[in-house]
Amino acid sequence: MLFELIRLELLKSFRSTAFAKSVMVAIFLGFLAIMLLGYLFMAGIFLNRILQEIAEGQDTIIVLNSGLIFFFLVEFMYRYFLQKLPVIELESLLHLPISKKKIIHMLLGRSFFSPLSIVALILFAPFALTEISTQYGMSGAISWLGTVVFISWTLHWFMLWFKQRFEDSLIGVIIVFIVLLLGGGSTYMGWFNLGEMVSPFFTFAMSSFIPMVIMLVLCLVGYYLAFSYYLNNAYLEDLAKEEEVRFINQSVGFFSRFGEAGELANLEWKLIIRHKKSRTFLMLSAFFLLYGTIFYDNPAYQSGPMQNIFIFVGIFITGIFTIQYGQLFLSWNSGYFDFFLSRKDGIKNLVKGKYLLLLSISLLCFLLSIPYVYFGWKFLLIHFATFLFNAGIMIHLIIYLAIWKPKPMDLSKGAMFNYEGVGAAQFLMIIPMMVAPYLIYLPFALIFNFYAGLAALGTIGVVGILFFNQLAAINVNRVLKNRHEISSSFRQEL
Repeated sequence: MLFELIRLELLKSFRSTAFAKSVMVAIFLGFLAIMLLGYLFMAGIFLNRILQEIAEGQDTIIVLNSGLIFFFLVEFMYRYFLQKLPVIELESLLHLPISKKKIIHMLLGRSFFSPLSIVALILFAPFALTEISTQYGMSGAISWLGTVVFISWTLHWFMLWFKQRFEDSLIGVIIVFIVLLLGGGSTYMGWFNLGEMVSPFFTFAMSSFIPMVIMLVLCLVGYYLAFSYYLNNAYLEDLAKEEEVRFINQSVGFFSRFGEAGELANLEWKLIIRHKKSRTFLMLSAFFLLYGTIFYDNPAYQSGPMQNIFIFVGIFITGIFTIQYGQLFLSWNSGYFDFFLSRKDGIKNLVKGKYLLLLSISLLCFLLSIPYVYFGWKFLLIHFATFLFNAGIMIHLIIYLAIWKPKPMDLSKGAMFNYEGVGAAQFLMIIPMMVAPYLIYLPFALIFNFYAGLAALGTIGVVGILFFNQLAAINVNRVLKNRHEISSSFRQEL
C-alpha cells in the first residue's frame, strides 16, 4: 500500500500541466539546498575554531552547550516559517479506498524527508566526532549528538501539530512571541540566562545515554501527537468547516465608514489573513517590532552621526508591512484586475482602499512600538515622526514604484520560495524607499540638530496626509494610463 501511495504521488506529478516547470524549480531548489547544506557542513568542520574566536580562553564544549538552546530557538522560528504542512495532499487522498492511518503515516514520513531534518546532524556531527569524542570517548559523542538530533526531530513533529493547530489563530502568534521573548529576549535584556540553565542537560548527555533516551521518547511522543491530530481531523467536511469557521467574521468594522474604498480595504484584509504569503508578511511585521532592541540600547548609536540610523529603524518598525505588502501592490489583484477596470471609480477606490489598509496597519505598528519609550522619549518621537512620514509620503511612493510593470501572482500557491509577482522593480524600489526619508531628515539634522530633522520628517508627513487626494490621484492616473499594458500582463499564464 505504501508503494501504491508513492505511485499515485508520482502520477500526479507527471500528469501535471506544469510538470516541466516543477522539475526546473525542484532542480534549482535542490541545488540551493545542497549548497546551503555544504556551507553548514563547512561551518560544522570549523565550529571549534569559530567558538575559540568568539569565546577566547574558554572551553568550546561548555560554550557550545550553553548556546545550543539558542540554536533550537532559531530552528523553532525557521521551521515555523519554512516547514511545509501536508494538508493539501491529505485532502486529495481522503476519497480513495485506502486506510486513513496509512495515508497519514505516508504523509508524515514524506514531510520528514527534508533538508531541515539533517541541519543539526550536519552542523554538529564534525564537532562531536573531533572534539567531544576526544574528551568523552565515542560513546559520549554519540550520546550528545543523538540528543541534539532527537531534539531537532522532536521540533519537526511538534511543528507539524503546532502549525496545523494554531497557525491561523492569535494564540499561535502569542506563543511564538513568548518563545522568542523568553528565549532570546531574556538573555539579551539580562533577566536570566537560558543557555546556562539548559547547559547541564547537554553536559550530562556526554556521560550518559539517559538524555538521548529521553529525547527519543519525546520524539516519538511528538510523532504520535501529530499523527493523532491529523487522524482525528482527517475528514473532508471537517476541513471545509474549519476553513469556513477560521475566517468568518474577520471584517474590520470601521472600514465600512469609508464607503466603497473601505469595503475594498475590508476585502483586502480578508485576503491577507487567508493567504499564507500575506499572512507571513503580517507576522513578520509583528516580529520586527523588536528590531529596535538591537540599536536603542546600544551605546555606540546613542550620539554623533551613528544615531542617524534610528531613522531607518523607525521607518522599518512602523512601515515594514507597507514595504513588504505594498511592493506587490497590484499583483495581489491580478486575477480580477479587469473587474476594477470595468467599474466606475474602481481603480480610484482600489488605490484608496489599499492606502487605508496600509495606513491602519502602520498605525497599529506605531501604537505597539510605544513601549520603546522605556529607552527614552526620543525614541517615541522617532517612531511618531517616521510614522507620519510613512503615512503621508512613503505609502504613496511605494504604490507609485509598485505600479511599474507589476507581475501576475497565483494566490493559490504557497508562501515560501514563491517569487510570483516579484520582478526587478521589487528589488530596485528598496533603494528610493530607504533614501527618501534621509533626503528630508539629513539637511535639517546637519544644519540644526537631530530633533529639527525629526520635525522636518514629521511635517512633510503631515503635508502628505493633508494632500492625500492629490497624491492618490497621481497613482490612480498612472494605473489608468497603463491599464491596458497591466491588464495584458496579468492575463498571461502563470
